[in-house]
Amino acid sequence: MVLLSRLFRILFKIGRLTVIDAKGRRSIYGGDLPGPEITVRLHDKAVEWALALNPRLAVGEAFMDGRLTIENADIFQFLDLCAQNTQRLPSFSAFDPLYRIDRLFRALQQFNPAPRARENVHHHYDLSGQLYDLFLDADRQYSCAYFRTGNDSLEAAQDNKKRHIGAKLLLKPGLKVLDIGSGWGGLGMYLARAGAGSVQGVTLSTEQLEVSNRRAAAAGLADRVKFHLRDYREQTGKFDRIVSVGMFEHVGVRHYPEFFAKVRDLLADDGVALLHSIGRSDGPGVTNPWIRKYIFPGGYAPALSEVLPIVERAGLWVTDIEILRLHYADTLREWRRRFNRARDQIRKIYDERFCRMWEFYLAGSEVAFRREGHMVFQMQLAKRVDAVPRTRDYIHDWENTHATVGALAS
Repeated sequence: MVLLSRLFRILFKIGRLTVIDAKGRRSIYGGDLPGPEITVRLHDKAVEWALALNPRLAVGEAFMDGRLTIENADIFQFLDLCAQNTQRLPSFSAFDPLYRIDRLFRALQQFNPAPRARENVHHHYDLSGQLYDLFLDADRQYSCAYFRTGNDSLEAAQDNKKRHIGAKLLLKPGLKVLDIGSGWGGLGMYLARAGAGSVQGVTLSTEQLEVSNRRAAAAGLADRVKFHLRDYREQTGKFDRIVSVGMFEHVGVRHYPEFFAKVRDLLADDGVALLHSIGRSDGPGVTNPWIRKYIFPGGYAPALSEVLPIVERAGLWVTDIEILRLHYADTLREWRRRFNRARDQIRKIYDERFCRMWEFYLAGSEVAFRREGHMVFQMQLAKRVDAVPRTRDYIHDWENTHATVGALAS
């Protein structure tokens, strides 16, 4: 407990953390500055050592296994307290030598050739469809929603997101659209209903592929909307519009030149592309080791400084960038609320450990967007300088014109 106590004394100044060790002894940390008062219990000696030696991995594992429990709060409140204190220390990573090792090996961690990319997608996106139905909106939008007001429901905010994307694509009748990382098909079908001539979607998830094509057929869109089990690197043809939402986080930094070269080659000369991705506002970093191991192997949310030089070298114009700051935090809060409400049903599909794992994932992700510099960027790309209008008025005009185009039923 000595190493752990030393770490906690350095870390906790905001609020107060009480730790009950495996022998029932209480230690109190913090209290210098006002904040929440939270009590956690460590159920065996090994947890103490794990937390001291590799806290970024061990906290999540201990919570999953029930070896770290929270006595008077939930996991979000505990992680939020931790984040408030770590963000107070910009050099906190200096206390974690494993962070520096991660920095050295991050290219290997993000190495995602096509076979490995398929394995990584299968790990997360081929889980039970019933799981996603229990906490996502009816259209299964598994990416950041767009909350125009503080009163938007999740369903309304996800419709806002699709409409916002359609506007930035300057969607109009007859256009040929490619959706890279097409999920369960909701965005592709929305774009078809909003006027696209045809939509092709590519995914590496067999579960998503089956659901997408079934939904397109049920909606009477199978002649215009088709989904394929295909790596984006295998796609051929030319498209007037290209969109990618929530897929770029799985590409990996060393593959960015390949990605943007492919977008350039697939995009028509007068075409427009829209990339929607999680990013980080504080410069290049590494993926949290717990997230990398249990949730998104091979995943990484980049800083714009890692993306823009590659776009420039690919010969593409960045015609617009919008930063969505707290929108994903609010999305995750709603997902977490719905997940917890359906916890008994999810436990029957998997087990209690799985529930704790996903509770930790959703809570930790929300904290990352509220406290730790994560954000979402929407980057509009084109080959020609005149591919989009001079001002951004067209975005609002398109959204107003298409305000009645809603989500498809599942």
